[in-house]
Amino acid sequence: MQCVNVELKERRYPIYIGAGLLSDENCYPLKSGDKVMIVTNPTVAQYYLTPVTDTLERKGCLVEHVLLPDGEKYKTLASLDLIFTALLQTNHGRDTTIIALGGGVIGDIAGYAAASYQRGIRFIQIPTTLLAQVDSSVGGKTAVNHELGKNMIGAFYQPCCVIIDTLTLKSLPKREVNAGLAEVIKYGAILDKDFFSWLEQHIDNLVALEQVYLQQCISRCCQIKADVVANDEIEQGDRALLNLGHTFGHAIETHLGYGNWLHGEAIAVGMMMAAVLSEKLGYLTYDDVGRLEKLLARANLPTVSPDSMQAEDYLPHMMRDKKVLAGKLRLILLKALGQAYVATNTDQEIVLDAIRSCTQVD
Repeated sequence: MQCVNVELKERRYPIYIGAGLLSDENCYPLKSGDKVMIVTNPTVAQYYLTPVTDTLERKGCLVEHVLLPDGEKYKTLASLDLIFTALLQTNHGRDTTIIALGGGVIGDIAGYAAASYQRGIRFIQIPTTLLAQVDSSVGGKTAVNHELGKNMIGAFYQPCCVIIDTLTLKSLPKREVNAGLAEVIKYGAILDKDFFSWLEQHIDNLVALEQVYLQQCISRCCQIKADVVANDEIEQGDRALLNLGHTFGHAIETHLGYGNWLHGEAIAVGMMMAAVLSEKLGYLTYDDVGRLEKLLARANLPTVSPDSMQAEDYLPHMMRDKKVLAGKLRLILLKALGQAYVATNTDQEIVLDAIRSCTQVD
């Protein structure tokens, strides 16, 4: 087992990474008599609800669960209310711990429920998808979607720990594994060129879910994110760099309808658009754009816009992005592989030109 600590100004919390951790009682910061509400969905529950429940009951915890509908389209206020209802019906108080058992959707909704219920209760993240393990479970971003924008209703609220059992990835559909690799590649592209080179050497090992390489990869991603979050917990500065490709990608998710493209698939195309725009602005080289495109393709990820979207479809969604300030579009772009920056007030015609460069070719 490996442990990465997230160091915040007022406290720290651990991220445990290893195989078989769901059954390791020592990973859970709970004691006999503690009340727990596990939030999950039917797909995850059939594999992991019983092992987690058994482990907690061996510790003497009082365990209940609530099942949410499965999918990004259910990342809504209605699903949030299902959690509140379950907590209230069973008389859970401020001493309850919520456990988010699932992918990024479950983690985001359960985390926001924990931030809101009785003005804040403790929660634990147990991410079961690669995307959630390397990104959404770490750093305290919680939210639900609105029909006009992704993650527009939420809060910064940190877990008390994150438990990453790499064996859960064996039950994950290949498409979900590939989607998670988009966020993995993002870390190398924005902040760590050596990690990007490592990924070029080992992406096939990761696609094949080889445990040694998975643990190395997840640990590195979590360390990068932990360092960024420690310096900028509520995204007032460098934490925004973690959003490479997200402004473009969120536009795809919103326009197509949540869940039609997976988050990682949309972010992969968004990163390509950001890379092409960076090249057009005179920063990223043509060869480095090609390296990114090749790596995404080897991870079985899309690199061109959905054929149902035109370049002009993007901007209305992008202008509702949370990074927009004073009506000015802000984008995360690349000066080089491993060196991201925040671009402000980029000419919209150049942005549209970059989007057009990443559209389907007949």
